[in-house]
Amino acid sequence: MKIEKDRVVSFHYTVSEQGQEALESSREREPLLILVGHGNIIPGLEKALDGHEKGDSFGVDVAAAEAYGERRDGLTQRVPKKHFGTQRLEPGMQVVLNTNFGPRAVSVQKVGMSVVDVDLNHPMAGKDLHFDIEIVDVREASAEEIEHGHVHGDGGHAH
Repeated sequence: MKIEKDRVVSFHYTVSEQGQEALESSREREPLLILVGHGNIIPGLEKALDGHEKGDSFGVDVAAAEAYGERRDGLTQRVPKKHFGTQRLEPGMQVVLNTNFGPRAVSVQKVGMSVVDVDLNHPMAGKDLHFDIEIVDVREASAEEIEHGHVHGDGGHAH
């Protein structure tokens, strides 16, 4: 079965900046499950999966614009320290900040007595990425998965 919109794909990945060492891999855990065509992963990787089948292994380069976007200057914010709880913060740390729009990964730039300056760019923004992919399985999505826009059941979302 070929990968196309409204199919559930299970795959292993290893991601790195182009020409660099691996940053992250799913090889030591369960494969990632996504519902194709519903924005579950970065656009460039989703496009690269299209047409592949169970058992395929391949590499793909994804430009920053099709991954986590270009870095945007001035996307910093000063946040009261109390919003980070009791975490010990240091410049360069990646932390999750709870916002009005849900949790967001931020990079700590500067820690003051009562405020923290954070960079709101995604930590991988502005980076051209390389993925090594192994397709583990491809199946039809259920009507409920399509309606909800994500995978249900084992390895997916449970309601």
